Amino acid sequence: MTEPNAPHRIAVLALDGVITFDLGIPERVFASAGRADGTDRYEVRVCSLDGGPVRTTAGYTINVEHGPELLAGADTVIVATVDPVEGPTCDFPDLPAGLGAAFARIRPEARIVSFCSAAFVLAHLGLLDGRAATTHWMLTDRLSERHPEVRVDPDVLFVDEGRILTSAGAGAAVDLCLHLVRRDHGSQVANAVARRCVMPPWREGGQAQFIERPVPEVTGAGTAEVREWALQHLDSPLSIDALASRARMSRRSFTRRFREETGQSPAQWLTRQRVEHARRLLESSELTVDQIAHRAGLGTGVSLRQHLRAVLGVSPSAYRRTFRERAAVSAME
Repeated sequence: MTEPNAPHRIAVLALDGVITFDLGIPERVFASAGRADGTDRYEVRVCSLDGGPVRTTAGYTINVEHGPELLAGADTVIVATVDPVEGPTCDFPDLPAGLGAAFARIRPEARIVSFCSAAFVLAHLGLLDGRAATTHWMLTDRLSERHPEVRVDPDVLFVDEGRILTSAGAGAAVDLCLHLVRRDHGSQVANAVARRCVMPPWREGGQAQFIERPVPEVTGAGTAEVREWALQHLDSPLSIDALASRARMSRRSFTRRFREETGQSPAQWLTRQRVEHARRLLESSELTVDQIAHRAGLGTGVSLRQHLRAVLGVSPSAYRRTFRERAAVSAME
């Protein structure tokens, strides 16, 4: 039986052809989620299928300290990204030797996560049958063709199906790890992790993968300043025309530039930010549902309930109860 304050055990499985950047993401994110007393909330270890060296895409081989036995005791298993050209998951029909036996060791209650192309591993094992899943946008068509039983969403950053979670490319793997921290310990801990790692704030899984202009041109004519201003005034009416005027653009130019920079329309982005703000208030304040709805710019408690149920499938009271309990536990640790 796991001790109450024992760290959550994460096993990261490295297969031949692993991409080293992605392999290092879990340790970097979860190791930054330590408690105030200096103890760890998570324990991250890396394993291979045979306990031996693993070939990377970076021109060198890495030695790992653990074999597949590590999977048996893990609370979360993460399959790191495998190179989609050289790796076995995309270009060869056969699974790596021992993969099925290794996954048979995983406990039924353990979470299973894939980064990017590793979704092919989970799909080959049947773990994604009948589920929604994603992978890098360049591979989604191939995943759909090879595994029609999987409901592939090509547009999102990550998909949370409860026990099974999948993410898109490297940046989305960071988002998914922050999502797991938030799911486990609430937004305050997840936001602290993001600040420690000097990473941008946590992004919703439903945000678009492909943004036409992820790094805006240095013209001074972007929408970043207006977006920052809007975040400080979510409780006010924010029309598209008013935001465009503040950016000194026509409505049409503003809407086009906004979508290029964020992958969303201004209206979609505003709704997401308001729901996100409401979630933070539900987690950290004693305000009523109606008060939170007003501060988030969602109008009434009825509107907040509709938005939260659409995003998470739960009511504000159920969400608050779940995450306030987790936040209280984290604060005591």
